[in-house]
Amino acid sequence: MDIHRIDTKLKEYKSSGKKMFATSSFQTRSVVLLHILSRIDNSIPVYFINTGFHFPETIQYKDIITKLLDLDVINLLPHVPKSMQTNSLGDLMFTYDPDYCCYLNKVQPVEALFDKYDVWINGIRAEQNTNRRHFREEESARKNTIRYHPLLSWKTEEVEEYIHRYSLPVHPLEIHGYKSIGCEPCTHPVNGDEHERDARWRGMKKTECGLHAREMAQHKNSD
Repeated sequence: MDIHRIDTKLKEYKSSGKKMFATSSFQTRSVVLLHILSRIDNSIPVYFINTGFHFPETIQYKDIITKLLDLDVINLLPHVPKSMQTNSLGDLMFTYDPDYCCYLNKVQPVEALFDKYDVWINGIRAEQNTNRRHFREEESARKNTIRYHPLLSWKTEEVEEYIHRYSLPVHPLEIHGYKSIGCEPCTHPVNGDEHERDARWRGMKKTECGLHAREMAQHKNSD
């Protein structure tokens, strides 16, 4: 838990004139990065990717954490309204094309931020799935943006110990078996020995929303 190393890196970015932003899904394990940022520099804007499909409990939790940590949280909304995210029968896109649903509601809004900022701070961890194990702590992204993953090497035990050490609130759905919480239609409680992210997009050949999978493909192609 080398907070000093994260502090040094963020100060390095700032001293070189780089503009930083963070993104957060405001699930339980998100609070660790948010707490660290609040201790180092709570002026760094935190974008909440508000897809319009979040659990009400997530919105509630976001408001609690924002106030508790005095964060500059900005709602990031899709460019395409929900009325245009349907097929001819009126079915919402997540029911028949979840990849494009994620693109419109998550990826496209974040891509627009690359025109405004130089560094994207996010809380992915290598142990979350096989795709994320290939990331480095710092690497290039689109439009000359730097991706910074300060918690990449952290294990679940370290995350939970940090939450306990600082008595940080947990997401209200955690006690009901939700360990990785995204949009309500595509998120389920964890069953038995499932990994925390196995309950996302259950039954689909899908493990990422696209925010990280696309950059992952660029990284692998450059090796």
